Amino acid sequence: MDQRTVLIVSDDAEFSRQVSGRWQAERTVPAFTLLGSDFNHGSNRSSFDLAIVGPLRPDARVPVLRALDPGRKPVIFVADPAPADPSLRTQFPRMLTLHQHEGWPETLVQFALEVLRRVDAVNRAERAEHVNSILKCHATLGQYIIEMRHTLNNALTSVLGNSELLLLEPGAFSAGVRSQIDTIRNMALRMHEILQRFSSLEKEMTFVEKQAAKEQTTTTRAAAVGQ
Repeated sequence: MDQRTVLIVSDDAEFSRQVSGRWQAERTVPAFTLLGSDFNHGSNRSSFDLAIVGPLRPDARVPVLRALDPGRKPVIFVADPAPADPSLRTQFPRMLTLHQHEGWPETLVQFALEVLRRVDAVNRAERAEHVNSILKCHATLGQYIIEMRHTLNNALTSVLGNSELLLLEPGAFSAGVRSQIDTIRNMALRMHEILQRFSSLEKEMTFVEKQAAKEQTTTTRAAAVGQ
């Protein structure tokens, strides 16, 4: 798994130090990017996997959270012990909020680890869905080729037969034309061999599919007996 990147945004250097310091005790430590509220909000900050927002100037909270866009990447806002501003929850409903209390760095890191695990799971699911979509396209193309091979075989039989008939007339064509007809015949034979390979692949795939179905049935029955 690639190393994750955690963005910490806070005007309190001690906050950033506590978070990154506590994380060092974990087996997996991400790469940290530390920023203050005065970072360039117009720049691209989408290259992080998780953002942790700590103490900020009151006038900087909304601009910072808006720049991080909690709807795209997970954002944990570590609020003061006092009740958080309810307008923040209204403006950023997908933002995760954690209140500071005794031992808050421990809670924050464990919470953040769970968020990153969820990010990994979502990324794997999206990759699997993408691969599955590609495989479905390939399967559709393969099925079409298999269904069309009889038509292609008939066309190749016609090309092959006519080219062989032409080659049976030695004096009807010049040496150059006969060479071209012979090339047509050889290419038709090669295409026929390729189509035969498609037929072999279809048989192999059918056999594998039947074996997989048989193994699945055996496993299901064994599980039923075990219960």
